[in-house]
Amino acid sequence: MRLEPNKTGARAHLTQAALLALVALGLTACASTSGIQPHATLRDAPSLGLPAEQNAPVTLEAQWWQAFGDAQLNQLIEAALANNPSLKIVQARLARAQAGADSVDAASGPQLSAGIEATRQKYTANGAVPPPLAGTIQESGTAQLSGSWELDFFGKNRAALEAALGSTRAAQADAEAARMLMASNVARNYFSLVRLNEQLGVAQQLLAQRTQAQHLVQDRVNAGLDTQLELRQSEGALPEARLQIETLQEQLTLSQNALNALIGQQNKPVAPVLPSQSAIKNIAAPKVLPSDLLGRRADIAAARWRVEAATQDVRNARSQFYPNVNLMAFAGFSSIGLDRLFGAGSEQWGVGPALRLPLFDGGRLRANLRGKTSDLDAAIESYNAAVIDAVHEVADQLASSQAITRQQTEQRAAQASAENAHAIAVQRYEAGLSNYLQVLTAETTVLNQRRQGVVLAARALDTQVALMRALGGGYHADLPAATSQK
Repeated sequence: MRLEPNKTGARAHLTQAALLALVALGLTACASTSGIQPHATLRDAPSLGLPAEQNAPVTLEAQWWQAFGDAQLNQLIEAALANNPSLKIVQARLARAQAGADSVDAASGPQLSAGIEATRQKYTANGAVPPPLAGTIQESGTAQLSGSWELDFFGKNRAALEAALGSTRAAQADAEAARMLMASNVARNYFSLVRLNEQLGVAQQLLAQRTQAQHLVQDRVNAGLDTQLELRQSEGALPEARLQIETLQEQLTLSQNALNALIGQQNKPVAPVLPSQSAIKNIAAPKVLPSDLLGRRADIAAARWRVEAATQDVRNARSQFYPNVNLMAFAGFSSIGLDRLFGAGSEQWGVGPALRLPLFDGGRLRANLRGKTSDLDAAIESYNAAVIDAVHEVADQLASSQAITRQQTEQRAAQASAENAHAIAVQRYEAGLSNYLQVLTAETTVLNQRRQGVVLAARALDTQVALMRALGGGYHADLPAATSQK
């Protein structure tokens, strides 16, 4: 039946009205995002106790360990950065994150595919296919190009890409943080070796000193100036000194093994010649917390980029409440009978939009949005925890550095007094004015002070390494601009 023009126009208007109503209904459904908002907020520098205004800048080099002036340490750190499997794992994670971002970027652009189909089919004689095809066996084929492009009116694809890029930047910062941690671990293990080696030297000096004293006591006993008591006291001090040497040699071996593992090398001394602690240069420490601390730490940068990625995930989840518009097109050939596939009249094509409106999904979209919002809250609090830990760590290392400097001054004075007292005790014993027990007591005091000097020097180096790590080790972050999490 033929429709009259006025009826055709009325039907067209009715169709348009239905489409508009459908769009309005879909947009109304978007209002269901109300009530779902993040609750956490990012901590700023003043709230963390950092200076609000820029203070004197703290300059650190990326290869901060070179400031110690130890070529052997430089080689060990470079070897660890090149060979340690843990760093290679981090690099693999970074490559995976970069590939994920590339995949999201590619998916947001126009898509084009080609397809060829060939089918040999028997048509039923009792179906909807009319003669002469009914009951016959025919070959059919299709060859066509198909394309689609999602029109990102509401920013869903852009948010997905920004989230993937944020995850990639976080992985990059994680890689830098891992390198920083590896360099500091190598330096601390190396300085531990130096400390143990110096402690071993002190113990060996003690053994030599006590051996010499034992010979002196033996001579005095032979001369009738001392008794067997003094001789047994001097002999009993020798096994104690040898025990200390054996203990320190064991600790040296274990520290060597740990350093070997860090640089990926086994069964070979990684530091055959160890320097003295006094030969290692000290790194000057800042007096106050740097105001730009948050931009110096790779771990903080990684946490901040995860906040950015989570923020974009929330935006992506919100955009899914809005209509999804795709532009579809295809062109090619189709025929019954493969010999006519590319013949005249076999052409086919089509183009048009596709609109999807989320009307009812049982609460799936709201649940997804709540989940992404919770992820954002968790990312923000993880960032806050990271910056609080960083400020605490730097403050602790600064306090320790200043305290160790004062302790070293007092220790040097105490050691000088102990050395003088020991010399007087030896002179009095040799002159027969005191017994050997007084010499041993003075000697023990000297030994303790020498050990304390070695320990404090080692703590000073270890604190300097820890401070370099706490200050970011020359890293400067490229942080995202402030974005709203609402």
